[in-house]
Amino acid sequence: MKILFVDSWIIVSAFLIDFLIGDPKKYHPVKTIGKLIEKTENFLRKRKLNGRFGGFLLFLFVAVSVFLFSVIFVYFLNKLSSLSEITWLFSCILLAVAGSLFIALRGLIEEAKRINRLLNEESLEQARISLKALVGRDTDNLSADKIRIAIIESLAENLSDGVIAPLFYFLIGGFPFLLLYKTVNTLDSMVGYKNEIYRKFGWFSAKMDDIFNYIPARITGLLIVLIAFIMLGFSSGKRALKIMLRDGKNHSSPNSGIPEAAMSGAVGVRIGGPNYYGGVLFKKPYIGDDLEIVKSNHVHLCIKFVILSSFIFVLLSIIIREAII
Repeated sequence: MKILFVDSWIIVSAFLIDFLIGDPKKYHPVKTIGKLIEKTENFLRKRKLNGRFGGFLLFLFVAVSVFLFSVIFVYFLNKLSSLSEITWLFSCILLAVAGSLFIALRGLIEEAKRINRLLNEESLEQARISLKALVGRDTDNLSADKIRIAIIESLAENLSDGVIAPLFYFLIGGFPFLLLYKTVNTLDSMVGYKNEIYRKFGWFSAKMDDIFNYIPARITGLLIVLIAFIMLGFSSGKRALKIMLRDGKNHSSPNSGIPEAAMSGAVGVRIGGPNYYGGVLFKKPYIGDDLEIVKSNHVHLCIKFVILSSFIFVLLSIIIREAII
């Protein structure tokens, strides 16, 4: 066991633990990172550090603190593992469990299924309320079709942010890089808004999140295209690739549009478009072609894409990793 290297079987175990069990409902470590961000932000703002420099200090302090904590955590696991075979196994299991907490596959698919089920039961108001856990847009007046579009967008985006990217950094830099990525992602989700309060203060965190997600987002897009070829045939795969290349840029994020466009092309529905955020209408461009009306089966199909993409990524990346090392 090394500080910046984790055995492949531990990564696979972490992935499977998340897929089979999921995250704890209480006391999740990401919430602890969120509390650290909140307290640091309040400390900086009280000292009138509300601009870009304050935002840079926020990122630097939180990212370095969490990274150092993760290094110390792995260091002690390493010391513990050297005592005996039993403590070695215990340390490996503990690391796998800890790693699983920062992968969000099961939580994503369960939430998508739950909201889609509410729509099937014609519980529109409850579906609108539940959707707030997945998206940042106003949900109070969304139709069933619009809610399903939001689910599909969230599945594609969070496949990249919540599954592929954490696994990618776990593979290349061990637990510290996994935790660093989740810290950057959490910083962006909390302060990376483009409003008057956070436009300057959250700029650095937002840019770092763009950098960290650049490669994983494109891997995710290609995985969706590959799954489209495997599951739905040549025409669907070709369309997924076409829409990804054509409409991947039709998003405010340089990364999120890539997997969203690939998913849109794969299942043949149009997503994106105008939406309200905080009561303000944002006229976003559409992604994909309006070939089919969005229905429940499209959400189920996208969930299959998310699961298969995740498993194929783990399989291919482990094969490549083992061949290299």
